[in-house]
Amino acid sequence: MPHSRRNLLGAAAAVLAIPRRGVAQPAGAWPEKPLRFIISAQVGGVSDIFIRILENRLRERLGQGLYVDPRPGGGGMIAAETAIRAGDNHSFTVNHIASHAISLAVYRNRGPFNPHVELPGVCRFARLPNVLIVKADKPIHTVAELVAYIRANPREANFSSASPGTSSQLSGLLFGQRMGVELTHVPYRGTAPAMQAVLNGQVLFNIDNAPVSRALVQQGALRALGVSTAERASTMPELPTLQEQGVPDFDVSSWYGIAAPAAVPRPIVDRLAAAFLEAMADPDIARRFREVGAEPWPLGTEEYRAFMLAETRRWAAVAEAAGATVE
Repeated sequence: MPHSRRNLLGAAAAVLAIPRRGVAQPAGAWPEKPLRFIISAQVGGVSDIFIRILENRLRERLGQGLYVDPRPGGGGMIAAETAIRAGDNHSFTVNHIASHAISLAVYRNRGPFNPHVELPGVCRFARLPNVLIVKADKPIHTVAELVAYIRANPREANFSSASPGTSSQLSGLLFGQRMGVELTHVPYRGTAPAMQAVLNGQVLFNIDNAPVSRALVQQGALRALGVSTAERASTMPELPTLQEQGVPDFDVSSWYGIAAPAAVPRPIVDRLAAAFLEAMADPDIARRFREVGAEPWPLGTEEYRAFMLAETRRWAAVAEAAGATVE
């Protein structure tokens, strides 16, 4: 798919006009076997943790068990393509900002499919704030001090990411755009090595999911400067937002939802969405999400699809301005 901004936006706008494909299997019998949730992380990653929290409630509501199928890599594209090819009305994916927004903006050769068309959203259920972190021994305690340090030490003006096409990459690029500083992106293979790069002094900072750095911040090895969301996170209310510290129009969440192949009948989509949204309304489940650093963020099917299209437009503009592409 060409990666000019015009084509990106045109493809996104066309999604709503494309009819859903039907399948022969009747929706009324669903589910007839355990549900498969394909994730783009390893076992123990964020998506896996979320499904485990929801597992018992979904089993009660839907009358079938479930299992997680990890298919990491490609900014979520491998997991997305696996779900599209399943064709059984029982395979879904935990989708997110990388698979359904950022990947469209940065991957030149991401494959012959558009996830908005072939893997549309079922519902959104949670988000994770990103946190800007630096090594604790750096003389940097605020965003203003970080920007001053970058300007005084341009050779150290670099940041790490979990991989190209992730929210950690685009968060760093957006930060540089908003603050008028030139930064070098250094991609790694996963969140752990990207965080270790900050700890080892290989890069200056990182902006990634809050749970990833929490333990190292609590131990005093890393220092958290601020959260990426427009409002403070309920799990760390003492930490100011980047906007509070003078970063204009900076509101980034690593959001998560469920997506289904376009061939899945709408009654199944509706039933699955209802099960997830009902679970997220449970105070106990909401508490468990907050314990791992996430915020419940439920949204219904049509609203979620519109939200993802808006996110695609937003990150296309950021990637185009930064010249961020991945072959």
